[in-house]
Amino acid sequence: MPSPVQNPLRPVWWDASIAPHGALCLIDQTLLPTETVVLTCRTLESVWRAIKTLQVRGAPAIGVAAAYGVIVGLDEASHDDRSWPDTLKKVCDHLATSRPTAVNLFWAIDRMRKSAAGLRGQSWMTARTALLQEAHAIRDEDAAMCRAIGQAGQHLVKSGTGVLTHCNAGALATSEYGTALAVMYTAHEAGRLFKVFVDETRPLLQGSRLTAWELQRAGIDATLICDNMAAVVMREGRVQLVITGADRIAANGDTANKIGTYGVAVLARAHGIPFYVAAPHTTFDLSIPDGKAIPIELRGADELRSVRGQSTAPAGIPVYNPAFDVTPAQYIAGLITDKGLITPVTPENIRRTIGPLAV
Repeated sequence: MPSPVQNPLRPVWWDASIAPHGALCLIDQTLLPTETVVLTCRTLESVWRAIKTLQVRGAPAIGVAAAYGVIVGLDEASHDDRSWPDTLKKVCDHLATSRPTAVNLFWAIDRMRKSAAGLRGQSWMTARTALLQEAHAIRDEDAAMCRAIGQAGQHLVKSGTGVLTHCNAGALATSEYGTALAVMYTAHEAGRLFKVFVDETRPLLQGSRLTAWELQRAGIDATLICDNMAAVVMREGRVQLVITGADRIAANGDTANKIGTYGVAVLARAHGIPFYVAAPHTTFDLSIPDGKAIPIELRGADELRSVRGQSTAPAGIPVYNPAFDVTPAQYIAGLITDKGLITPVTPENIRRTIGPLAV
């Protein structure tokens, strides 16, 4: 029997009751909102595929899935007390090829590698127990960071405010609660009344399929709009605040997020609307100076040529399909993090708030 979807909403978790060793469970986000299906990942390849094909997506959720994926890969492999470190290296190397942009993927994998390095010489069962505890810690810490993000930014959402968001940075993108949506959830829990405008987010419609579903489930007043309607609702005075998530933030504050975010930031600047980014400190990559160094994933042509299997373009038409874009720090009013609100967005303020990042 599949594991139930949990409340509060959690897109990824470990189910220890699944024979023989437990398994990674996740909500298949490609099927939302029409179907809520829980996938059970018992093989390394199924975890890799779930990350690659966006069955699990959102930088923090990808990191959590990868941490548990290390356990799945080790359980699947044939090894003894001497060979498990070599197996772990192969598992981590393979998981790291799934997606290039979300830094949390590599952060989580590196954290599992570091944990394993301290366990060399231990028996396989001792090492597995410790590594599973580390994966649980990654999940639990992410949930706590999301709650802290909500607290750090909730004062920005006042009653009567119109908030615009792009893509999905809610519970589905994390271990629970979310990043950008955490700010809205916390304001909602405080009793404030506001309206959220949800960009549909072409080409994979994470806004209409996921964010609209989440907000409706939470009882928050939400209105779906096409991506190309954002300028109109801003000009009409319906929006006073923009909050998005992030997949990687450079040392100077340049931020990679779902394609279309940069355009929203430019529109917000043109209309005098503050544009904020919400993300945990694990999404910062202080090793790169600016957004030019952020790798941008290019995805397949069929994502633009069709919608859920229905052709919407001439067969064979060339396609350019970057999954992310980079918003320069100069367009960002503040970075809402689990360590506090960073404003203005400068390299000095980022380092002062985030501090040295260690795996």
